[in-house]
Amino acid sequence: MPVLGLQLMMLKEQIHEKGMYEVLRQVRELDIDAVEVSQVEMTDALIDDLVRGRADFGVETAAMSVSIAPGGNGFALETEFDRAVEACAKTGSRFLRIGMMPHLAMTSKEACEEWAASVEPYAARLAAQGITLCYHNHHVDLIQFDGERIFDIVRRVAPSLLFEVDLHWVQRGGMAPLDMLEAYSGVCKLIHVKDFRIAPVSLETYRKAEAKEIEWAEFQAEFLSLTQFAEVGQGNMNWPALLPAAEQAGAEYFLIEQDDTYGRDPIDCIRDSREYLRSIGY
Repeated sequence: MPVLGLQLMMLKEQIHEKGMYEVLRQVRELDIDAVEVSQVEMTDALIDDLVRGRADFGVETAAMSVSIAPGGNGFALETEFDRAVEACAKTGSRFLRIGMMPHLAMTSKEACEEWAASVEPYAARLAAQGITLCYHNHHVDLIQFDGERIFDIVRRVAPSLLFEVDLHWVQRGGMAPLDMLEAYSGVCKLIHVKDFRIAPVSLETYRKAEAKEIEWAEFQAEFLSLTQFAEVGQGNMNWPALLPAAEQAGAEYFLIEQDDTYGRDPIDCIRDSREYLRSIGY
């Protein structure tokens, strides 16, 4: 069974306030076994805390974030390749992940191919070091150019680059997550476990539109943007079917993530997600 972890983007403010080590203590108390590191500065002190957290609490580092050029999230492989490899060796992480391709790469087939070609040498070099580089999708990765999805372009041009599949974003992109897992079986190594719900229509906004206090278009815009990130088990995703399919597709880590908690304490959201996953056998 894949290791259950947490995308630490959810606790980045706590990391800034308390430090990584204390956050890993909280993660362990939530009965979570691994973390993925994102949206924090990868200082030597933070890496040392990951090492201490593994030794003291048994919390693994599932993956850390990288970009190709400087200025992105995590290690910049152009200038920090050796440092990223060293961090993996220290923490025991076998995965690095790219959170998103540059927006320019999404504008055409040629731009996407050019970006994927720039990534492939780094993915191959990392593979030679025993480290797997994964690409994390959003809904835009379901864009098609000449009938070929961005997913397909990446696989064709950068075969050493595997996938971190965010099932929420696959659903939002219009592809059935079960179909995606089947289509890309064998290369889906990290899975973001994130639910998808539709928020209630605002009665207040409706009444304002009906009374002509706001333009009807404003209500329609709200009506068309009711999609939300949800605690696992509190949305519409079929996790009892999805998680076994993800495991069959090659997943090694299931990582709880919720991009927005809508005013709730993220610890409470994580706890709810963890309790639901336990209820279905994880």
